[in-house]
Amino acid sequence: MHCPFCRHSDSRVIDSRTSDDGLSIRRRRQCPECGGRFSTVETASLNVIKRSGVVEPFSREKVMSGVRKACQGRPVTDADLAMLAQSVEESVRQTGSAQIDANEIGLAILGPLRELDEVAFLRFASVYQAFESLEDFESAIDQLRVDHHDRHTGAEHDSAGE
Repeated sequence: MHCPFCRHSDSRVIDSRTSDDGLSIRRRRQCPECGGRFSTVETASLNVIKRSGVVEPFSREKVMSGVRKACQGRPVTDADLAMLAQSVEESVRQTGSAQIDANEIGLAILGPLRELDEVAFLRFASVYQAFESLEDFESAIDQLRVDHHDRHTGAEHDSAGE
């Protein structure tokens, strides 16, 4: 790490702390040449493998812009989208993988988006779950109704729907 003051090619770590969100480490450093102190923030890289095969860094902004389209005309704020993007990033990082398929990110968006806005969820799901017919929409809506009813009555169904 180059010193930002004298450009010396080395520095000494004085203190390390985890950030509030737990996704980065803040390091306090000192230059052995000029004595200047500065901070760095380190994060683990997370790359996205797109359908075309191109690999690029994960971007919360791209998550937000993709979901924003599904939320058009819905009562969803930019703050809501930022929280959703943070939640998606946290869940994707919990996989422990340094690279993740773009489609997996789309699927990771579905749960938080469903909680945020069911109409936006259906719009987004129709792309990522490749709805091909009205029956696909009807099935998704039926499942939303069951889950909505269960949340309000406290009832639960097992995975077989019994």
